[in-house]
Amino acid sequence: MITVSNLEIQFGKRVLFQDVNLKFTPGNCYGVIGANGAGKSTLLRILSGELEPTRGNVMFGPGERLSVLKQNHYAYDECTVLDTVLQGHMDLWNVMKEKDALYAKPDFSDADGVRAAELEEKFAEMDGWNAESDAAALLSGLGIQEELHYSLMKDLSGKQKVRVLLAQALFGKPDNLLLDEPTNDLDIETVMWLENYLSNYENTVLVVSHDRHFLDAVSTHTVDIDFGKVQLFAGNYSFWYESSQLALRQAQAKNKKAEEKKKELMEFIRRFSANVAKSKQTTSRKKMLEKLNVEEIMPSTRKYPGIIFTPEREVGDKILDVKNLSKQIEGKWLFRDVEFTVEKGDKIVFWSKDPRAMTVLLEIITDNMKADSGSYNWGVTVTSAYLPMDNSAYFDTDMKLIDWLGQFSTDTSETFLRGFLGKMLFSGEDIYKNVKVLSGGEKMRCMIARMMLKNANVLVLDSPANHLDLESIQAFNNMLMSFKGIVLMNSHDHEFIQTVCNRIIELTPQGIIDKRMDFDDYITSESIREQAAKMYE
Repeated sequence: MITVSNLEIQFGKRVLFQDVNLKFTPGNCYGVIGANGAGKSTLLRILSGELEPTRGNVMFGPGERLSVLKQNHYAYDECTVLDTVLQGHMDLWNVMKEKDALYAKPDFSDADGVRAAELEEKFAEMDGWNAESDAAALLSGLGIQEELHYSLMKDLSGKQKVRVLLAQALFGKPDNLLLDEPTNDLDIETVMWLENYLSNYENTVLVVSHDRHFLDAVSTHTVDIDFGKVQLFAGNYSFWYESSQLALRQAQAKNKKAEEKKKELMEFIRRFSANVAKSKQTTSRKKMLEKLNVEEIMPSTRKYPGIIFTPEREVGDKILDVKNLSKQIEGKWLFRDVEFTVEKGDKIVFWSKDPRAMTVLLEIITDNMKADSGSYNWGVTVTSAYLPMDNSAYFDTDMKLIDWLGQFSTDTSETFLRGFLGKMLFSGEDIYKNVKVLSGGEKMRCMIARMMLKNANVLVLDSPANHLDLESIQAFNNMLMSFKGIVLMNSHDHEFIQTVCNRIIELTPQGIIDKRMDFDDYITSESIREQAAKMYE
């Protein structure tokens, strides 16, 4: 349990948040949300003791252990993978080290024997005999193969280190667990494993994430940081978002009677509760449903970008034909003999165990890379807009933002361009910023504005959720669901794929798997996974 009393944090003259009084209790997972810079990571740093608050205090239950997902990927370079995980429970680790040192003494004394007996008792109480097998199970669940468990951390890739540090945070089932962006660099299968693990976690968890599907799967409550306040709501991210939007619409409907509003809200809670009740969370976690009430539902003060794609014309019968397309890098096949035809109404996600394959395919069909063999042909009615994963080349200039966008428009008047930038939340003097100083999220919003200018009927999107905050991701997702044209995309955002795409094309070194089906059904289908496994061999 974590109790926060009268908490305030201030940097210079800026008060990030103040008068925070919250209690985080066992059996619940709290999803922490807020705009970029609102203070999500700062809150976790205060709770972990890494950062001193300006005022107030944080208290834990008596004897409780806190575990935090570490961000320093080099801190354990000289340790083995397994030892790095074991150090997630420092009390147990220290007992193990002292015990081993005692038994290694050549002059083992009676006093050493007494001390060893004490340590053995502590070791057993901490379930030390199962420690290595538990650590190994966590590593395997997170995709770190057994042959790497005794490798040094410095010999692992950055993405592998992320998984080991996550296993370290989870090890020993700490009483209180703080996770800041735990799904970064995880594939969807591993994220699903983590969702299942945390959904049944019996202690206290706080998690910051931009992955809405993950937040929905694990969170029983939402901690919203907004305009200097930290507020706690029962329900996961989708409940918070949908209810806040409903409350906003009701606030704007001035003529609606109070009784009608209450009835509408109660019906919303009933419907949402029924959906959550079917989730994989434990019975104890579903108790949150009993706490949902009308009074908690309030309009959000968040600003969402206005992402609007309006195709100038409908696509014709011929959209895109791909024949025998193959590509290898450094002697390794990313994909071979890829053949598919895009049809009207298609919203396709390209999927692969090798993330390079998806990006390379999109680079090829947008004329930015050459295939080793094969061909592709676009229909004459197609106008496409491409969102690349790496947009750095677009911003290697000293141009002002409004001039930068003007490069991609036939109408270069300030009024016209300011309208598009305004939709992307650039207002006032923001439009005169040098594009080099923009953040990753701001650059992504600029690239989206550039796409909007094209009035394209085919959108080609490589990792569209990258660098965006939750508000921008939600707005982008909503637009893609209603978009009347074709979508071809690669994404690691489960919710994007599940809600937008109606066709999955998995790229393998031995061809493709092409299915028109629900994404959740696709990735949980044993027969499809068995087929895919053979094609990656």
